Amino acid sequence: MSDHATDQALSERIRAGDKSACAECIEIHSPAIYRLALRMLGDETEAEDVTQETFLNAFKSIDSFEWRAGLQTWLHRIAYNNVLMRLRKPRRETVSVEDLAENEGLIETPRQLLDWCCLPEAEYATTEARAELARALNELPEKLRAVFVLRDLEGHSTEETATILAISTVAVKTRLHRARLALREQLADYFSEMTHPQES
Repeated sequence: MSDHATDQALSERIRAGDKSACAECIEIHSPAIYRLALRMLGDETEAEDVTQETFLNAFKSIDSFEWRAGLQTWLHRIAYNNVLMRLRKPRRETVSVEDLAENEGLIETPRQLLDWCCLPEAEYATTEARAELARALNELPEKLRAVFVLRDLEGHSTEETATILAISTVAVKTRLHRARLALREQLADYFSEMTHPQES
């Protein structure tokens, strides 16, 4: 996460028309914006386009930026909206997630899922493991995918994720729980084989 004081100073310089501040903002925040877009869209070219669009949109509307959310959170909110436009233009998710509202506030994230979702660095570092996770992510409905990417992969807090997605913190927790369950189901066989290879 970026330093709030640095981001505040940066946003004020951008407001004042400092072009070097725009370049600095892109350098600091573009890697995370690109990762979010890539993990949501699964396409490098589209992720690059979303990254560019995000900063263009942000710089044009910098006067409307409110410091409460923080610059990084605000940029991620813009990026997520751009991602949604691309996801929903060619096709809409066919998997209904309307039932996410059911039992909100009643589901707590089990500790074992929290431990499971954060894959061991050595395993996640492999190209094959990253590809498996990317494949499994693509199978998730966009709403579940977004929460998992922001919370577990990008490290945003529950509150930041709620702001980016414009949902309640309870909804974030509920969707994260369901995303972890779905991913555990999809990836169980793969990581089981890695940990306990079959004997020949």
